Amino acid sequence: MLSIIQAAGWPIWPLVACSILALALIFERFVSLQTRRVAPPRLLDEAIAVSARGLPAPGVIQQLARSSALGEVLATGMRTLASQPAANEGELRAAMEGSGRTVALRLEKYLNALATIASAAPLLGLFGTVVGMIEIFGSQGGATGAGNPAQLAHGISVALYNTAFGLIVAIPALIFWRYFRSRVDVYLLTLELSAETFVRHLARLPR
Repeated sequence: MLSIIQAAGWPIWPLVACSILALALIFERFVSLQTRRVAPPRLLDEAIAVSARGLPAPGVIQQLARSSALGEVLATGMRTLASQPAANEGELRAAMEGSGRTVALRLEKYLNALATIASAAPLLGLFGTVVGMIEIFGSQGGATGAGNPAQLAHGISVALYNTAFGLIVAIPALIFWRYFRSRVDVYLLTLELSAETFVRHLARLPR
């Protein structure tokens, strides 16, 4: 592999950097988008049970906010009701929607970077191939205009390493970007439905 990278020339190094960055982003998103970190399945039911007879203690609310992204949104509704006992359902919903937008930005973090790598890697590979072809034909022509066909064919195959490497980087990056994008969309829908249920629950609490 190292010999291929060395043979492909300097244009392949941006692709190597893109591949390392893509691997780092994919690993980071796998860790950050775990279900237990975003929307634990029973968290909504637990939050409703804890607040069934009134708002829990501030420590409990703080613990809920730290538990996950969904917990942060639900805790925002509790804090709003605690600071504004007369808040109506619309005000509670607005506060939780604001928290939800912040959470959504965190869930979508680095996805644009991964999509950019998936789009740019084939172009970088093509650029490397074009540069390699220019260098090959320039060196083959020489002063007499003659060239070695075998050497020319070998040079073209080496230049195509850039295109191949660009596709090797782009295809997994695109696959994982689509996977993470769909996963985030599911999480956002879960957060929205859970927040709506919790808003109605908070609005019914005794003041």
